[in-house]
Amino acid sequence: MGLIEKTREFAASFLEGEPSSHDMSHVRRVEALCLEICETEGGDPLILHLAALLHDVGVIREHEEGGDHALYSAEIASEFLGKAGVSPNVVEAVTYCIRTHRFSGGHMPETVEARILQDADRLDALGAVGIFRAVLSMGALRMLKHTTGIDKGESKKTVYVEDPIEGFNEYMRYKPFTIPEKLNTGAAKEIAEERLKVMRLYLEALNREAGPEGNIP
Repeated sequence: MGLIEKTREFAASFLEGEPSSHDMSHVRRVEALCLEICETEGGDPLILHLAALLHDVGVIREHEEGGDHALYSAEIASEFLGKAGVSPNVVEAVTYCIRTHRFSGGHMPETVEARILQDADRLDALGAVGIFRAVLSMGALRMLKHTTGIDKGESKKTVYVEDPIEGFNEYMRYKPFTIPEKLNTGAAKEIAEERLKVMRLYLEALNREAGPEGNIP
């Protein structure tokens, strides 16, 4: 088994049972987006493969302990890749991508691979799949608080409001519709604009059906 497949298997073992939207289907989509953007923007495909596959392996630890899953994921990735015999230069490049990928981290990546991973991860919050992930994640986080008392403090205005549709609209304002201006690459911006068309149509229908109080970001 080659390095990429070993890494894919390793990541899947960490994300088994992930209750929100950072599961292996998300990882596979981010991997595919990284390689698609790489065709236009350049970058090292090996670094992108590894960074995409490992970028969320710390997310369950974040659920359990709090903290930042990007930092946990970089730590786990470094140990795994080191044991797999990957060169230190590649390990450093991969972990740098992972440390800087998170939407809420506010990082401005300096390498082309890190810029691409950040863009690919953000693009997966857009379009039809972005809507699906948002609803799935909001439901999972509401259930997590209900069953364990654990809540994500930064999500109070979106996830935990009494009216989930109101929360969904607020989420759209602060995240998906702000993504294009925060993307690093031209290729990603083109993909984003197409995906936002789907989201606008969906929100128009949702708020029309929900009643006159609904509004579109």
